[in-house]
Amino acid sequence: MTADSLFDLDLPSLPDLPRQEGQNGEVFTRRWVVDLILDLVGYSSDRDLAALRLVEPACGDGAFLGPVVERLSSSCRKHGRSLREAADAISAFDLLSRNVHSARGLVTDLLLREDWPIDDVQAVVGAWVNQGDYLLRRRSGTQVDFVVGNPPYIRLEDVPDSRMTAYRRACTTMNGRADIYVGFYEVGLASLKSGGKLGFICADRWMRNQYGRDLRQMIARQYSLDLALIMHDVDAFHDHVSAYPAITIISNRPQGDAIAADAGADFGPEQARALLSWIAQDQEQRIDAASYHAARLPHWFSGHDSWPAASPARLAMLEDLGDRFRPLEDEMTGTRVGIGVATGADKVFITNQADLVEPDRLLRLSMVRDTKTGSLEWQGSYLINPWDDRGDLVDLSAYPRLAAYFRQHEPALRKRHVATKQPTRWYKTIDKVDHQLTDRPKLLLPDMKLTIHPVLDHGGHYPHHNLYFVISDSWDLRVLGGLLLSKVAEAFVEAYAVKMRGGTLRFQAQYLRKIRVPNPAEIDEQTCRDLQEAFDKRDVQAATQAALRAYGLDRLPD
Repeated sequence: MTADSLFDLDLPSLPDLPRQEGQNGEVFTRRWVVDLILDLVGYSSDRDLAALRLVEPACGDGAFLGPVVERLSSSCRKHGRSLREAADAISAFDLLSRNVHSARGLVTDLLLREDWPIDDVQAVVGAWVNQGDYLLRRRSGTQVDFVVGNPPYIRLEDVPDSRMTAYRRACTTMNGRADIYVGFYEVGLASLKSGGKLGFICADRWMRNQYGRDLRQMIARQYSLDLALIMHDVDAFHDHVSAYPAITIISNRPQGDAIAADAGADFGPEQARALLSWIAQDQEQRIDAASYHAARLPHWFSGHDSWPAASPARLAMLEDLGDRFRPLEDEMTGTRVGIGVATGADKVFITNQADLVEPDRLLRLSMVRDTKTGSLEWQGSYLINPWDDRGDLVDLSAYPRLAAYFRQHEPALRKRHVATKQPTRWYKTIDKVDHQLTDRPKLLLPDMKLTIHPVLDHGGHYPHHNLYFVISDSWDLRVLGGLLLSKVAEAFVEAYAVKMRGGTLRFQAQYLRKIRVPNPAEIDEQTCRDLQEAFDKRDVQAATQAALRAYGLDRLPD
């Protein structure tokens, strides 16, 4: 065994499993997909591949390794290299001895068919393919030009405890309920030379889930996401698996141009070649073929937040708007996004009885049902308000009816987490009431809706926690309401938000803050009037047409 395959830690090996695809995280990739990835990273036989170094971190039976060796063999012939000169050109690993044996056999047969001397073949195959845990191997510091493959699909909690602990210690991006492929990204990227490329086909959930947060941050800070090709419906593997795969190409360089692509069920070898041709020509900004769509972006999305999910054309639009406009929540315009009051016990704190406690302890509360028609139609809900105007809890001795009511419900109120943490403040709501918010005009947006639904509160109500609000020092809220009613604004939320069963979207503050908006002072008067009118009439189509003018867009891409 080579030095590269030694373990940092003395850990028990995972037992060999029955030779069946899908077990131990194995999902074997079709040949044309492998060739696509090798072409995308630039591993081609016209280059002197013997002088470069490629790593396959989980080689399995050799789905990637076979095509890699074919290209390396052809390159050696073209460049007058002996096979022994390529002894350092490949490092392939697998945890399972049976896979190592199979991969070595495949490579040996391939090289012998190409008439390489048997002594040379035996020498390089032993150097190229070794048993070892890629995530835990001793790192020699050798930098590589390529890392390619199909990392195993295993939930971290399904790994034995000792190895799971070691993985978390070795790979700092493997947080929460991460799959171990997150570690393969981290280790692979860290091994790249300047300009080196990683090409994986892998589940794309890390791009949006919480457990991919640190990996996204790592890529945004140090690397360039060059291509993301979503392949959810593509027949990319030898057996059908629900893996939600995507090909990602990531370079060790500052972020440059990026390509977003989405392939349909009919995407295959012919379409892959056509996509490669479009990428190489570097002329058209978009391509819309029958089985795939792709768009060039000036850069990829930055930071650790979830990456948006949309068609390539939509992603290009969102990136363009992100570059040209400021976010909805913005200090420059004094615009803020927030959420209504959470009580921890709505059955206690919310009432329709206007005489239940002292009148100044009742605050008109706007509820989701009040917004249903598109206008705020208050239906009589009150918050039983324990907060004074300074943000302090009221003294119950000053409010005998309020005190009697809270004492009646004291057991239930004390069971709340917020009360167990602060037992002397057992009658507080989870959130303080900001009394300045009550009288301010604000846009209200229900948390869960099929479409975006801004509603204007002229003032006098406080929002419930199932409503988000937007307030602003600069915006005419009817103009802003028209923008938010439009499909342009909704496109931001659609791309970032969690979509629930039936297509319901979550219009939470974190997603509303993703919306980009023009400078209100730069929107012409006619467009402002059109946005106001569309908002008043709840005319989404008219709002969208006016919003397209405000954003400087010709159309909203599908």
